[in-house]
Amino acid sequence: MEQNIESHLKENRLFKPARAFAKKARIGSFEEYRKLYRESIEKPERFWAREAKELAWQLPWKKVLEWKAPDAKWFVGGKLNVSENCLDRHLDGPRRNKAALIWEGEPGEKRIFTYQQLHRDVCRFANVLKRNKIKKGDRVIIYMPNVPEAAIAMLACARIGAIHSVVFGGFSAESIRGRIADCGATAVITADGGYRRGTIVPLKQNVDAALAGKTTVKRVIVFRRAGNEIHIEEGRDVWWHRELEYVGAKCDPVALESEHPLYILYTSGSTGKPKGILHTTGGYLVGSYVTTKYVFDLREEDVYWCTADVGWVTGHSYVIYGPLANGATTLMYEGAPNWPEPDRFWRIIEEYAVSILYTAPTAIRAFITWGDQWVKKHDLSSLRLLGSVGEPINPEAWMWYHDKIGGGRCPIVDTWWQTETGVIMITPLPGAIPTKPGSATLPFFGVDPAVVDAKGNEVPPNVGGKLIVRRPWPSMLRGIYGDQARYRKQYWSEYPGRYFTGDGARRDKDGYFWIVGRIDDVLNVAGHRLGTSEIESALVSHAKVGEAAAVGRPDELKGQGLVVFVTLKAGAKPTPRLKEELRAHVGKQIGAIAKPDEVRFAEALPKTRSGKIMRRLLKEIAAGKAVTGDTTTLEDFSVLAKLASPEE
Repeated sequence: MEQNIESHLKENRLFKPARAFAKKARIGSFEEYRKLYRESIEKPERFWAREAKELAWQLPWKKVLEWKAPDAKWFVGGKLNVSENCLDRHLDGPRRNKAALIWEGEPGEKRIFTYQQLHRDVCRFANVLKRNKIKKGDRVIIYMPNVPEAAIAMLACARIGAIHSVVFGGFSAESIRGRIADCGATAVITADGGYRRGTIVPLKQNVDAALAGKTTVKRVIVFRRAGNEIHIEEGRDVWWHRELEYVGAKCDPVALESEHPLYILYTSGSTGKPKGILHTTGGYLVGSYVTTKYVFDLREEDVYWCTADVGWVTGHSYVIYGPLANGATTLMYEGAPNWPEPDRFWRIIEEYAVSILYTAPTAIRAFITWGDQWVKKHDLSSLRLLGSVGEPINPEAWMWYHDKIGGGRCPIVDTWWQTETGVIMITPLPGAIPTKPGSATLPFFGVDPAVVDAKGNEVPPNVGGKLIVRRPWPSMLRGIYGDQARYRKQYWSEYPGRYFTGDGARRDKDGYFWIVGRIDDVLNVAGHRLGTSEIESALVSHAKVGEAAAVGRPDELKGQGLVVFVTLKAGAKPTPRLKEELRAHVGKQIGAIAKPDEVRFAEALPKTRSGKIMRRLLKEIAAGKAVTGDTTTLEDFSVLAKLASPEE
């Protein structure tokens, strides 16, 4: 019988919402949260209907939910358009001339779009799509840098009912080819190149390589961004700016069924071919609108910055759709956080008076290793709320974020969710829920999560188990594109009728959720099942450690040995003595069972450009194997070379 995941991390610090913040917040007390949460679980149709009515519907729905596990339909019979909800509905009042989108390029260019300007640009590009014979239901690949035109392309597709699939600009030609083949895309929207760390990423060149041979793609629309030399294939490729010369700025939004597909987003997963996660129009928009409004406590005057690339689900829900549906000012930045210096983020916050910052724990840990001096150079007093997304944030990184970035005055919303869930599922509400460093706290409205054992029974407090969700929610995935059998097997077969998240977690005595990481990353050490995030948290709590990654390697005696890769803070020196100190430190924090077999110092850890640590590459290095996994999304290839060479 499979035993439960063990949880040893102890965290007793509690931060109550500041009275001044709570007074102005959309949800200003724990009692109010409990009341609304209870309603959302006991009377979900009433709760979601009330929220959905705040959006613009071209035809009202007949039924809020049809549910026959694992297939859900939300707002059945209703018709709406996502682009209309993000743009047109803000044009009748003062938001017309409000900044919708602020953008800064890595080389330093700046552009601001009001809602009126963004609406006009989206309408014109939607007409370009129509001119190029792209129609409702067609699949369109968007492979672009993090520029406003990526957002414009997404919103233009939504306007005419084309289904977009954004491919992150760090992916290879092979990855693009696979995604085109899987969804049968007829068009690609790309750019000549994009900037990353001062160099030009050859996006169009990658597209050309992806389209070599037989393909369903008939049209490639190319935005001129970097001015690098590219090949234009006559009869297939057209320039974005030239196409605009032939179209007008009037394009009515198409009324789409609530369940009409909005986008397909591929997740690579740890094995096998990428899964095309399918999200639909009505439920997804309601979910992203409502979570953005309450989780970030959005106000009319906020300058909101989610640092994600539009190629990830966070970029879809919390750079584009959620903020724009709320009429917010959303900021986009094209490049790396440490280009040309490690203070680029703080410089941007100061310059645009950013009030809400939503970023990843890996970025936060990188900032810690670069040193506080970069933060101290800038005035961050405009910030009023901080958020964390992507993986569990360890308590020490949470405290640094709270103290150094938030000045001790900003609440932190540590959010748990997935590409598949579409929107935030477990999170504090900043004016209502006391926070604990490292915990995503409590479920969002309408979300019914549980921590269970192998048989599906809920485990007691502070016992680790598998995280499931017991009832449908509006923004849930509707399937894996073209493969419903895989959808059912992957997410619904382990606990029939329940959504299995693939994550391990525990709940404490207050009902707070602590995510311990992917079940795939759980280590079996001498009969103990340990979550990697707790080991990493223990290491990062050491005064000299900025970042850590824990992986298993085969061990004849224990099943798996524990290898940790550690990046030290600026000024700390790697020594054999420090290795022993760190082993002892983990033993003290968690227990002797978690003492690493090997500590390896690393100048940096291999990460994707979205900031996720590529643990599968570290597993191969730890096992002494050649790195054979896909490295196309790797941010910095020199990191891998240094790690693979034996330590002096």
